This record gives sequence, C-alpha cells and structure tokens, in this order.
Amino acid sequence: MFLKQLTLTHYKNIEASQFDFQASINCLIGNNGIGKSNILDSIYHLAFTKSYFNPSGVQNIQFGKDFFLIEGKFNKDGKEEKINCSLKKGQKKTVKRNGKVYDKAAEHIGLIPLVIISPADRNLIIEGSSTRRKFIDGVIGQTDKTYLKKLSNYNKILAQRNALLKFFAQNRTFDQETLGIYNHQMSELAQPIYEKRKAFMEVFIPIFAERHLSISKGSEKVEIQYASDLFENKMSDILDHNLEKDKILQFTSVGIHKDDLDLLISGMPIKKFGSQGQQKTLLIALKLAQFDFIKEKSGINPIVLLDDIFDKLDQDRVTQTIQLFENESLGQIFISDTHEDRILAALKMSSSSYEIFNLS
Repeated sequence: MFLKQLTLTHYKNIEASQFDFQASINCLIGNNGIGKSNILDSIYHLAFTKSYFNPSGVQNIQFGKDFFLIEGKFNKDGKEEKINCSLKKGQKKTVKRNGKVYDKAAEHIGLIPLVIISPADRNLIIEGSSTRRKFIDGVIGQTDKTYLKKLSNYNKILAQRNALLKFFAQNRTFDQETLGIYNHQMSELAQPIYEKRKAFMEVFIPIFAERHLSISKGSEKVEIQYASDLFENKMSDILDHNLEKDKILQFTSVGIHKDDLDLLISGMPIKKFGSQGQQKTLLIALKLAQFDFIKEKSGINPIVLLDDIFDKLDQDRVTQTIQLFENESLGQIFISDTHEDRILAALKMSSSSYEIFNLS
C-alpha cells in the first residue's frame, strides 16, 4: 500500500497543491508554519476521514474559503484506489472510494492502514484516559469494523443514560425501569468491548516490550498495564453499585468508557518520573508496536508518517531513527522536518530511494 499522488484544495493553509510521491521515503522540508504537518495530516485524513490534529472538520477549511477537498491515488496490490474527502460549510463531510460515496465514514476505516508519530503523541502520556482509550480503539478499529460499531452503539447509549440522569436531577424524579433498560443495553455491549480490548492488550504488550527493549537497549524498565472496571466485576453490577453516586454526579461514573493504560517506568508513572527522552522512547516503541500489530492483522505494511519528530535530536539519533524504520522495511514513509541538511545526512546512510520536497 502506498500513496502515489495527493491533491489538496483549500485544506488548512494550503490553497492548491499536488504531489507525486515515491513508494519508499518522501521528505517534506520547510520552515515552521509553511504547511508540512498539514500535508501529512491530509494523508491521515484520507485514511481515517478526520484530522489527527483538529477533529473539527470545518476548522480544516482554509480561512476565507467555504470548502476543502483532499484527493489521493493509492496503489494497493497493484490496483489503484482513488479516495476523496471533502467538506463544505453547512453540509455533511463526504468520503468517496473510486467515485462511490460511503453511507457511513466508519466503513472506510481500515482500507488504508496508517501509523503516525508526532509531537502531539505526548498527549498519550500527559493527558487524561480518553486519549489512551482512543489509541487502543484506533489500533483495534483498523482491523475490526464490528468492534467500532459496538463501541459507537455503546457511546450512544452512554449519552442517553447520562441525559436521563441529568433529567432525574433537574426534575427531582427517578424511573428505575427506564434506567434499567439503558443499564441492560450498556452491559450487553460493554462485555464484548472489554474482552476485545483485553485480548488486544495481551498481544500488544509483548510486542511493545520487545520494541522498547531494542530501542532502549534495556537501559530502563518500562511497562504498560491495562486498567478496567470490568476486570473483577460485571458491568451490570458496577452500574447498580454506583447508582447513588451517578445520580449525584448526573453522569455514568463507571464502565468501559473509563478504561485506561498505565504507562510506567520502574513501576512509577512515566508522566511524573520519566525524562523527555524516556517518554519519547516509549512513544516511538508504542507506535512501532502499533505498526507491527496492524501489519500482522491486515497483511499490509501501513503507511508511516513521521511528523517533526527530530526536533532537539542530534545527528546520530536522527540517522539511527530513520535507519530503524528503514531496516524494518516499513513500506512508504513520510518525513517532515525543518532542516534539510540533517535529513540528507541521514538518508545518505540509507539504501532506499527517496524524494525531497522543499516547501520553502
């Protein structure tokens, strides 16, 4: 799987541009603010039907314009796939595959396997549990559409239950029968979602551990632990047990929507006790493990986007990182960076063909 051609119209700060890409390494070079990350984000958009950095669709339209259009031509097993993603203000986003509009954008997820590594990934460490759940769901979702459908249905029922709890509080009333219907529906969906996440983490954690060991050379002990309310209790039981608390809070305080990943270094939270270098090593290992998992499940090398990850790294580490990805035969790689010299110096050590796009 690789992207042959990308055409952008009114996407973020890009008026109109077209790029023809190599099947191996493509480097986007230019000053900060020129649009390197926006180009990579448009590729992500074609794979996931949304931006990696700004999920609000209308905010991805160029200032002063009323629509954006992203067009990509991919080669998949020798066959061309044309993917279009467009949004006009006041209208619903449209995603097309070979000219045919998807009924639901979620049907498209998984067609273009992709992994992105970006400074924004640090949010996986420093932000709340929802960011880490999205990571889990994003990896599983690329290879399991049924999982995404169940998760979507669960979130809809969760929103309805929360609205009901708020209604109870505002109107000083309570209806156990109606609440029980939502409890039953949530419980029916929660268990298979939990089982899927648990099974995924049992496979994923050893892959991550191996990747981290190879990058860090065993210099530190880093762990990932999956945390869920359903480890020891059924969803129906914890909903009943926390009913009074939920009535006071006016939202559902327990369930799979509270699942999390504990990221640890020497048994302590890496958020508090890990250096920036240790955190960056964990994130790269995490994303490489994501690549390995998706490749194993789909049989396709995901496209890899390396967005401005070489900032504050010395030349040896830049070269080492690029070689790490190249040596794994990762397929098509996109790199954005501000310094052409350090990228060229690293690529001279590479045996792969490459293309430099100097946006300045």
